[in-house]
Amino acid sequence: MNLTRILTGNLLVGMVCLGISSCTSPTSESANANNQQTQTTEQVSQQTSTNNQACTLVKDGFGSQGRVNVRVEEVVTGLEVPWGIAFLPNQDILVTERPGRIRLVRGGKLVQKPVATIDVTDSGEGGLLGIATHPNFAENRFFYVYYTADRNGSQVNRVERWRLSENGLSASSDRIILDNIPVAQFHNGGRIRFGPDGMLYIGTGDAREPQSSQDVNSLAGKILRLTPDGQVPQDNPFEKNPVYITGIRNTQGFDWRDESTLWVTDHGPSGELGRSGHDKLSLARAGDNLGWPTIYRCESGEGLVTPSIVWRQALPPGGATIYTGNSIPEWKGSLIIATLRSEHLQRVAFNPQSPQQVERHEVYLQGKYGRLREAIMGPDGELYVTTSNCDGRGDCPSQQDKILRITR
Repeated sequence: MNLTRILTGNLLVGMVCLGISSCTSPTSESANANNQQTQTTEQVSQQTSTNNQACTLVKDGFGSQGRVNVRVEEVVTGLEVPWGIAFLPNQDILVTERPGRIRLVRGGKLVQKPVATIDVTDSGEGGLLGIATHPNFAENRFFYVYYTADRNGSQVNRVERWRLSENGLSASSDRIILDNIPVAQFHNGGRIRFGPDGMLYIGTGDAREPQSSQDVNSLAGKILRLTPDGQVPQDNPFEKNPVYITGIRNTQGFDWRDESTLWVTDHGPSGELGRSGHDKLSLARAGDNLGWPTIYRCESGEGLVTPSIVWRQALPPGGATIYTGNSIPEWKGSLIIATLRSEHLQRVAFNPQSPQQVERHEVYLQGKYGRLREAIMGPDGELYVTTSNCDGRGDCPSQQDKILRITR
């Protein structure tokens, strides 16, 4: 459907606004690397008028220095922009590289020959992005990838299902699950994950068309939900529609608090509509509207989800995962977010009595490994993170990008 453009001057009518009205810090991935050291965070929390939820506004810096000692192990090096990780039952790891290669890590070593090479368009933030294995991978060998393709002369983002060979060294395309997801140089989303309900969840960006995020007939600026075969589940919030959550600018990270609620990160604006800064984290359910572009700060509006935390200065967030391991018990239940421009791991802990409210947030590994892209829990109960220093926006070292294991 066509939405009436809301005039900028009317955006905040009837809403409670927290923080300042302007900010000069960009949030695009393409922003220059941030060399600022971690600062003690100045925070403002305020109750909003519509749902009585407090939103934490991080006015300066990114958070206090983390209090827990952690250890970082290099799993493999020699990767080029590793965007997503999928763990296999035999302890192998599949890794996507944004230029279009699916790589295999076996026995702690990177197999030199790619499992498969996909013809992608990798300009800007497009290319080979997310990857996820089928819930019954051990039986059917299916895995899924999100990538930018050329379709009859025009670019699309696409989710495709592949089958891994029995020896794990090669793979073949099985079928297209979802096609024609809007593309732009920036804001392509790309994270895919299977939820606890066995459904495939797909994070997309607004493809630089902010109002498309509010259009339920557009695949852009959403979290989508499909069956493993690409059908629309009957219990989706919009009938015969893959759209599950709306009002997203560009998500690259989400995970489940429980079977019905997700933590969703989103990139804040980098100049469009005269706005900048304000990356955010929100708790969302089926049918929720996270507000972009109607709201983008610690704001509320009727029918819109108020964020739990907003960083006025650019992170921006990459992958995100709930920490479920035992190696770092202090992190248990926290959301761990890999950040790009700000080059750190962000740990966010929540109030047990009011889970949408942030109790603490901390900064780890500030500037030690450069830009961080993926964050995901492995089957061994350890946290895995990828670097993204060879994407043209960081300092690509001689060993190229890495997979890191974060432990105690």
